[in-house]
Amino acid sequence: MSKNDFIIIHPEVKHALDNNLPIVALESTIISHGMPWPQNAATAKSVEDVVRKHGAIPATIAIKDGKCLVGLSSETIDYFGQANDVWKVSLRDMPYAISKKVPGATTVAATMRIASMVGIKIFATGGIGGVHRGATKSMDISADLTEMANTNVAVIGAGVKSILDIGLTLEYLETLGVPVVTIGQDEFPSFYSSKSGYNSPLRLDTTESIALLLKAKWDLGLKGSVLIANPIPVEFEMELVTIEKHIINALNEARLLNIKGKEVTPFLLKYIATNTMGESLEANIALIKNNAKLAAQIAVLYYL
Repeated sequence: MSKNDFIIIHPEVKHALDNNLPIVALESTIISHGMPWPQNAATAKSVEDVVRKHGAIPATIAIKDGKCLVGLSSETIDYFGQANDVWKVSLRDMPYAISKKVPGATTVAATMRIASMVGIKIFATGGIGGVHRGATKSMDISADLTEMANTNVAVIGAGVKSILDIGLTLEYLETLGVPVVTIGQDEFPSFYSSKSGYNSPLRLDTTESIALLLKAKWDLGLKGSVLIANPIPVEFEMELVTIEKHIINALNEARLLNIKGKEVTPFLLKYIATNTMGESLEANIALIKNNAKLAAQIAVLYYL
């Protein structure tokens, strides 16, 4: 069997691929592990609508019945929003989930790899994984980063998830040779906030300049991703000091409950959403839509 035997492409996405139309890949972890039902499915569908509104075709990616699904029906999105047995699938989990035919919601790393397999170059997410706080002892570093070093898919996100060590993540991305560009400001954003206390390695102010950067990188034969950091809209951002207090409390609770590995991030996000009375969930939804809009705009220009 070839890799194509493990991939099912939605007709809308197949038409776009065959005709070199702009496409934006979207992850499914946010559906199964990032938000509660029914906000998760509603958000996924509205994010797809944002992509379409701005001229591109959405391709939400997941794993089901031993196949990589590139583009989901509305019914399949609802399934991933409600099912309780959905795996959180990163790169290492893909062969297991496919061979065992277990349903899998793909992380940034797995989504990037599947998108790359079919030729999709632009990917919108909430925020990337990275170097976890305390990683000097735990060695907990997301596979998102190493995938970004190797896969030619641009990632548009609201920076690095603020539950992580942002400074070390930026250092690690530099080591891997991944360009990090923030659009419209000098400071690197931190997911829930447009601020982080860290300068962005690079700044560009237009979608045209970002599309040109992507073309230059890949036309030069330089392997890997570009992280395009898109600050959360000001009206939805949370105070950096406030969110940091909730993060510290969430990390302490995770330690007490001995939560480790790939379960850490969903636990922390859920804890923060609960303890901010839903404010962080509202921010999360707003930033994902904002990222989808920017990704679609970049995709349209990239495919010109």
